[in-house]
Amino acid sequence: MSRMANPTALTPDDIALVADTKFFKAKAAVTPKIRALLDSVHAALQEELAGVALLAPPGFDPAKCQFVKGEHLEDHPYQYLDFPKHFEDDEKLAFRTLFWWGHHIVFALIVEGAHLRRYKQNLINRYRDVADRDVHLCLSPTPWEWKLGEGYTLPLTRDRKSEVAAVLSNRPFFKLARFVPLDDPAVGNGRLADTARAALAAMLPVVAADDSRT
Repeated sequence: MSRMANPTALTPDDIALVADTKFFKAKAAVTPKIRALLDSVHAALQEELAGVALLAPPGFDPAKCQFVKGEHLEDHPYQYLDFPKHFEDDEKLAFRTLFWWGHHIVFALIVEGAHLRRYKQNLINRYRDVADRDVHLCLSPTPWEWKLGEGYTLPLTRDRKSEVAAVLSNRPFFKLARFVPLDDPAVGNGRLADTARAALAAMLPVVAADDSRT
């Protein structure tokens, strides 16, 4: 009978990883750079929302925001900004900018609650304003899934309006997202804020009040 492996024993790969001081120093150096990117995104989103009336739930604070940093989103580090941010029980109106190490950056609009029917109607009635702008409808039964691809997302293209309407019909919430690869030039040249602003502008028709549209 073979002996069970000692759960406290480190493999050569484990030892090489924990001994790699360059990796940990590099991670410590890049983390504040990502926060600076999120700060620039926050400023750009504030400008984009200035003067825009939103179809918002009661108690919505247009200035509220949150920065979060963690290590374990499917075993990968992450940093995100929620702005605007409204999560109150079953009422949601939030725009999240998620920097997910090892994966991609996501700009996501999450909506749920009393105005959900109006949000759905806005997406379909204003579909041509949202379609073909690199926006996806997320298909997961939870708003906290951040993967891209078949089974996870449905691209909002002009030819999919009826399909999108069918998918939306019985959902208790929905999330729209734009996914940006980590090697996108906007990341390397420090212009991620412009991409964030464009993503929010593409999704605003869903949550903009009727009197805020020209």
